[in-house]
Amino acid sequence: MLTETLSAAERAVIDTVPTGLYIDGRWCETNAELPVLDPATGRPLCAVADARPQDGLDALTAAHAAQSAWAATPPRERADLLMRAHHALLDDTDRLALVMTLEMGKPIAEARGEIAYAAEFFRWFAEEAVRLDGGYMPAPAGGARFLVTKQPVGPSLLITPWNFPMAMGARKIAPALAAGCTCVVKPAEQTPLSMLALADILDRAGAPRGVVNVLTTADPGALMTPLILDTRSRKLSFTGSTAVGKRLLEQCAQTVMRTSMELGGNAAFIVFDDADLDEAVEGAMAAKMRNIGQACTAANRIFVQRNVVDEFANKLATRMAALPMGRGTEPGVVVGPLIDADAVTKVSELVADACRRGARVLTGGAAIEGPGNFYPATVLTGVPDDAQMCHTEIFGPVASIAAFDTEAEVIARANNTPYGLVGYVFTEHLRRGLRVCEALETGMVGLNQGVVSNPAAPFGGVKESGLGREGGTTGIDEFLETKYIGVRL
Repeated sequence: MLTETLSAAERAVIDTVPTGLYIDGRWCETNAELPVLDPATGRPLCAVADARPQDGLDALTAAHAAQSAWAATPPRERADLLMRAHHALLDDTDRLALVMTLEMGKPIAEARGEIAYAAEFFRWFAEEAVRLDGGYMPAPAGGARFLVTKQPVGPSLLITPWNFPMAMGARKIAPALAAGCTCVVKPAEQTPLSMLALADILDRAGAPRGVVNVLTTADPGALMTPLILDTRSRKLSFTGSTAVGKRLLEQCAQTVMRTSMELGGNAAFIVFDDADLDEAVEGAMAAKMRNIGQACTAANRIFVQRNVVDEFANKLATRMAALPMGRGTEPGVVVGPLIDADAVTKVSELVADACRRGARVLTGGAAIEGPGNFYPATVLTGVPDDAQMCHTEIFGPVASIAAFDTEAEVIARANNTPYGLVGYVFTEHLRRGLRVCEALETGMVGLNQGVVSNPAAPFGGVKESGLGREGGTTGIDEFLETKYIGVRL
């Protein structure tokens, strides 16, 4: 039953989203249901089908049966499907954004931005679909030719997170389809509606039966483990925590399945004393507060050179203290609810730990009483390197600031983590900027900018932040095998 706190318009939008499993081009109901909660109130929005292991096998059977025909589909036809999805997403932005805000909590303006971001993945990979190339060359010793071609890896398992429920699905589905791979998609149990809405869009855009399958479940381990161990699955793309990613890699090793992993982060945000501090504060706001801080790319550790750390911290605290907080559907809200009560507990414990170790609260610092999973925008200064928040993702609207003295020191501190997804550097000194960017052990760096994500750029990390890349010209390669054909003359 829908919560009575929904407006008539919100209730009507939720009712537009299919709630069954999408298998072999059909919507299928199940006996069990998975409730979808509004993080702003804790009350149910609706319920969706709760898949069981047999449902997963049915979806994989459909994807496997459709694989050969989809791989043989002309690239231009695959591109046309992706472009239809691109236009459909943009045409339906308001509805899809409201669905996302209701199930995930992010402010409606951010949700609209995510729909545009998701749509761009479909356009980008529509363009890449018709540019798959290979090679032809004479053998060095003569007498033969080397022909190199690309082929789809095959049925792909795509596991997406709750924090960007539409964009992360688009970032995986679009290159898979462009490469000629069928897929089985498992969205996060907290935010299934966005993916179900996307499945509906792809269905109406003309995706052939079995090419895209979507399974929602409250028990992802029981559902996905048999699919990972099934030899018909040839690719796993996962976005989520490093701990879960490691377990999935162990399972994938059983069949030597192709994998790409976008895992946890612990981003360092470095501000040198020659930086434009106002620009650096703007960058920190973007890097910290995107999605209420619930992003793997969020600035987790903010290092500021000692002689400007107080000025930077005060400027940032002033900006953060002024951010309106509330339900993401309310006009002007910037700080929506966190995804669930556990997230609020985690953030509260991390802040308390930092304060016990000597950190000082400039603004925020305590959870909000009442319904919903709210935590205010918070700035801490003097955070020591042994604080727990310096070694785990905060995943909340908390800016952790510490001072540094030298370039060599801050590089060493920034790299003192098993993670290596992204870093940020603010300086007006070109040579220093390039030195530090190259020295950071990360897959991505933002130089004088607080946002690096772009469908046209390769997204991914090093060390325990993942394997492979999504987006850019390399994103489609994750779903392609290279085949060499030796031709004797």
